[in-house]
Amino acid sequence: MPTLTKLKTRKMARKKYEPWGFKLKVKRSSAGLGLFADEPIPKGACIIEYIGRVISEAEQYTSNSKYLFEINTKITIDGATRANTARYINHSCRPNAEVELYRQRVFILARRQIKPDEEITYDYGKEYWDEHIGPKGCRCLKCQEKKK
Repeated sequence: MPTLTKLKTRKMARKKYEPWGFKLKVKRSSAGLGLFADEPIPKGACIIEYIGRVISEAEQYTSNSKYLFEINTKITIDGATRANTARYINHSCRPNAEVELYRQRVFILARRQIKPDEEITYDYGKEYWDEHIGPKGCRCLKCQEKKK
């Protein structure tokens, strides 16, 4: 039987991962289309959930989708559905958001206060860098500023 403390902890964890319903908009960015805040987002807030069809490891390797989010070696989310607004979040080497996994679901949380009209970004990670960015170089706004 779970203790009262464990039940409270579970309830708090579930609350942490409830998107707060921020107004967001998709528009042009330095990397194509991006997801932007339409209102201030406080540090620590759950911005949005990355949603889609859950696929197996085998399906992942035969998929042509550009929106695969690997949760673990057996489960991947195919976020290609247009209902997945989080798919427009671009990579940045200095992101203002971060990914947190909770019960095989993917949530995007604010690492710091995000201002209205600021693009929401997170670091896609080393594996993505090695497979997709590599020698072409990063196109995030921070890296483009460094190259000037």
